[in-house]
Amino acid sequence: MSSQSVSVSTSDAGIAHSQRNWGWWAVWVVALSAFFLLWQYGKPDAKWAFKFPREFQIPLRRWIGDFMTWLVDEASFGLFSFTELTRFIAAVIEFPYKIVLSLLSTGFLQGQGSDAIQILPPVSWIAVIAIFTMLGYYAGGRRLALLIAACFGFIALFGQWDNAMITLASILIAVPLGIAGGLLLGIAGYRWRPVEMVLKPILDLMQTVPVFAYLVPILFLFGFGPTAAVVATIIYALPPMTRVAMLALRGVPGEVHDLGSMVGCTGRQMTWRVLVPSAMKGLMVGVNQVIMLALNMVIIASMIGAGGLGYEVLTALRRLDIGAGLEAGFAIVALAIALDRLSQALAERAQAHQHAAGVDASLIQRHPYTAAALAMIVCLAVAGLIVPALQTYPESWQVSTGTFWSEVVRWINVNFFDQLEAVKNALLLNVLIPFKRFLLGLPWFGVVGLLTLAGFSLGGWRLGALVGVLAFLIAATGQWDKAMVTVYLCGISVIVACLFGFPIAIATAERPKVWRWVQAIIDTLQTLPSFVYLMPAVMLFRVGDFTAMIAVVAYAIAPAIRYTAHGLRQVDPQLIEAGTAQGCTQWQLLTKIKLKLALPEIMLGINQTIMLALSMLVITALVGTRDLGQEVYIALTKADTGRGIVAGLSVAFIAIIADRLISASADRLRKRLRLTR
Repeated sequence: MSSQSVSVSTSDAGIAHSQRNWGWWAVWVVALSAFFLLWQYGKPDAKWAFKFPREFQIPLRRWIGDFMTWLVDEASFGLFSFTELTRFIAAVIEFPYKIVLSLLSTGFLQGQGSDAIQILPPVSWIAVIAIFTMLGYYAGGRRLALLIAACFGFIALFGQWDNAMITLASILIAVPLGIAGGLLLGIAGYRWRPVEMVLKPILDLMQTVPVFAYLVPILFLFGFGPTAAVVATIIYALPPMTRVAMLALRGVPGEVHDLGSMVGCTGRQMTWRVLVPSAMKGLMVGVNQVIMLALNMVIIASMIGAGGLGYEVLTALRRLDIGAGLEAGFAIVALAIALDRLSQALAERAQAHQHAAGVDASLIQRHPYTAAALAMIVCLAVAGLIVPALQTYPESWQVSTGTFWSEVVRWINVNFFDQLEAVKNALLLNVLIPFKRFLLGLPWFGVVGLLTLAGFSLGGWRLGALVGVLAFLIAATGQWDKAMVTVYLCGISVIVACLFGFPIAIATAERPKVWRWVQAIIDTLQTLPSFVYLMPAVMLFRVGDFTAMIAVVAYAIAPAIRYTAHGLRQVDPQLIEAGTAQGCTQWQLLTKIKLKLALPEIMLGINQTIMLALSMLVITALVGTRDLGQEVYIALTKADTGRGIVAGLSVAFIAIIADRLISASADRLRKRLRLTR
């Protein structure tokens, strides 16, 4: 082909691309003009466009409520009813839970209620610390052992031991069941394509539906108590394990498959003896995610009877006792750090080649850590009968910073009340309330149309149809106004989080020493329970939308910082050198090269910030917001499954719309900038 023909074809392609762009610009101009005319002049004659007609609303709430009632009262599988099935599941979970709880907290009891007599005491606090320290030494050496000992020692020192052991008992039951269920679903999705196609939308919903929405049907089906809380934790922690399992199994090299086939493995042997061991490192990432999500669930699950550290934080919030709430929250952080580091170390050790003891070795030589742990439990149990301090951590050894934190907040309120109120009122009157009224005044029909058009222009007809249908369903189920309040609070919070997060990331991304401190802070922020953020906000600003915004910003700011810093560090140094050689100033290098090339990663950070903001907004219903989160919370208090699930699905639809549109925009930017993920 001649050079002339190549240039002509390239020119034709450029002209076609330009024409497509102009076509989309024309469509957007027409759509926005129609939207503006409808908004300004359509109210008197087109009320249906501003408020979905009640007679055409989908009665999904009533359908779900009737279905759940039928499920509990009438559903049967022939040999047993659905209620008997849920009771059986509860009994299967309750039996090991009571054993673990007895070992860690209550001891083994004879009798019920106030007449119960302790036959055997629980495992000594020293023994628990020693066992986890040995696990840390086995998995990661001396440093990890010292870190785990410090974390558990911190829990005991601040008087949170009993509550922490109740929480740990729930974790030790929920995590293995969540891992097993997620692994089995992941294997099924990996082996059968139809199963994967069914699982993907379900997993999307499970990861975007607010946590409170899980509690409503679980409370209805399993009642109030720790068993229901464990079930809720398992369901909440299941999706990431399923996704990671499918990805890890697909990442197994083809040579491993060929080797398994050559030695004549059956399908079951190929799965459990070849693929799963080969994918162990990836699977342990899923295990780590299950642990962290289970710990994130402990406070919310305390609302249906979980107890432990979550209940301590919840009661502290109700009393507005910031000191007690922070201490319980930091105890959860310490437990999270210990379990997180331990699971990561075990994942790395699982990949390393270990030399087993010889067949002639004794049982103790083959399992020295287990033998040492059992010996320690027995010896400390006997010693605890003589010296009670070895069995139960003495109250006289405990310290507390609760009074200090409460006094700090009181001092701020006394000395800076007027300034805080001025800032709060200025933002409320000039930013929050006008933005809220603006969104509530938009026609649902026009918003659905613009979102559909955005989906078409960014990702084609599939994305446009998905976004349009989800937005329509929010309006058709009667949730539009509350959804707009949710969008308003989420949007304002995300903007504020980005206004603070972006400068922090820009200032620290290329300074390794400073970035390590920032990373430690945002890691702590992400492990702190979400309820903890509400207490100082409520004590400083009382209840309302502004308080909710402060709590959401504090909870959701971490991804904005992390992804922005990651994107800036990923910029090719050669491009920066080229810009410097051209005489660019530092500001020009930042704005013209670094931020531009990091924009896809920054957009993914915004996406994650939106996801965290939406999950936190449900919790801020406790401080007086009037959004979808309040609907879910009211449904939980009334055990109204239809109301809770419909509101939860609406939050999930908002999250999916934002996720798909932002992801499509990020992919388009990568293609335009010729970047690879």
